[in-house]
Amino acid sequence: MTLAVVLGVLLAAAGGALALVAVRLDAALRRVSELDASSENDGRRRAELARKESRLRSALGAVGHGVVVYDGDGDVVYRNRPAATYLAARHGDALVEEAISSVATRALRGKDTVREVEVYGPPRRNLSLRAVPLGKGERPDGALVEVEDTTARRRLENVRRDFVANISHELKTPIGAMALLAETLVGEEDPDVMRRLAERMASEAFRVSHTLDDLLELSLIEASPTQVDEAVPVALFVAEAGERVRAAADRRGIDLDVDDPPPDLVVYGDRRQLVSAVVNLLDNAVKYSEPGSPVEVQASSDDTWVDVTVRDHGIGIPQRDLERIFERFYRVDRARSRETGGTGLGLAIVRHVASNHRGEVRVSSREGEGSCFTLRLPARAAASTETG
Repeated sequence: MTLAVVLGVLLAAAGGALALVAVRLDAALRRVSELDASSENDGRRRAELARKESRLRSALGAVGHGVVVYDGDGDVVYRNRPAATYLAARHGDALVEEAISSVATRALRGKDTVREVEVYGPPRRNLSLRAVPLGKGERPDGALVEVEDTTARRRLENVRRDFVANISHELKTPIGAMALLAETLVGEEDPDVMRRLAERMASEAFRVSHTLDDLLELSLIEASPTQVDEAVPVALFVAEAGERVRAAADRRGIDLDVDDPPPDLVVYGDRRQLVSAVVNLLDNAVKYSEPGSPVEVQASSDDTWVDVTVRDHGIGIPQRDLERIFERFYRVDRARSRETGGTGLGLAIVRHVASNHRGEVRVSSREGEGSCFTLRLPARAAASTETG
């Protein structure tokens, strides 16, 4: 074999090996490229999952109810801020946390669970717990517990129930009396007796009408919160309220003493509502004062608040009743209220008027010495600042 042939064979062999190396190197490079692409895709997926988890946490954090999420092993993996309050060391919160754990345990067994919890406080609260399993099958992947504070809703339900019961009683009594008087009148022939029965019927009809008028007034005030857009001189609505009550005061022999407020003393609000509030304060003062005693009305201001004060020297209010007298239909002395014709709605109207005007109503009283009610309203400068 010649030298030329040998060299040719060696070059051919070397060329085949180099070609194999090149093929393998190219395959390795493609594999590295695929791994890089896969890693890049995994990174994008992880980033997208992180964004989704962040959105989910933000959404659950914005929920007003408490939310607690458990994994399949029963460990808490998420708790939003409202639910975190139940981890406090206070006894009531510890009871709530125990209830959350209890309903979560049932949900981890695949059972939807609802439970009501009452915490006696203070403050007293009603909570509704709902737990649902996450995932399907006998062993869920986790559980979600929702904790809703139903205190305000329960309170509203109680107010509505009491309102229906009270208004039914308030209307049933005079209507029943009118029916009885009418039956008696049918068989009566004595003119004097007939006149007395007719007068009683008129009195009971007036009582029903007064109750309905107060209900309508209260509903209008509740349904139409004041838009502060009218400057109302205090002297104007105080004087108008005084004139409305003066006739009733004269009949009872009450001296109605209304001081003239400064002409530049002004509040912003609804003139009709303000008159109604002062009328009800004066009406109460006249009804629960003894004949011959005075009822005084004064107005003052410290540039921040305007105080309209109604003071009487009547029977006063027991301390135990002071916090409840602004409830609808609540009466300290029911017998006295029947005698004077009160509906039990007047002070509720005053409270709503004060609230609509961003103010408040205050009371101080001692039995046998009289009561002092103060309708406190933002002064003109304060009201202008808030609405500006």
